[in-house]
Amino acid sequence: MRNAALVLGIIGGLFAMMVGFFSYGYTEAAARYAEIEEIFGPVANREMIRIVSFAAPILAIAGGAMAKARALWGGVLMIVAAVGIYAAFGFGVFTMFPLGFCLLGGILALAAGKPDEPKAHF
Repeated sequence: MRNAALVLGIIGGLFAMMVGFFSYGYTEAAARYAEIEEIFGPVANREMIRIVSFAAPILAIAGGAMAKARALWGGVLMIVAAVGIYAAFGFGVFTMFPLGFCLLGGILALAAGKPDEPKAHF
């Protein structure tokens, strides 16, 4: 399960990075050119989209990389990335796979049977 969480987290993070590049670029273009917002509609929460565009891919990739050694932390990071993606972008054709990969990878990492180490997680 840890290997599956690792792969899903990294792939979900890469897909989230592509969504983030385009979303950040759209908010930047909409801020500079008013015609874009007139044609496609205004951006509701520009700062949240920019923050999540940067943070969610990093959290997903880091969570996937941590899934083998620290499954609890990696799983939490991937789930936080999935929640951020959903909060900023919603569920759509371009976000369904990053959301699904990050969420499933996080759940698999948390469901990994054996504990990471004999010591406590914190």
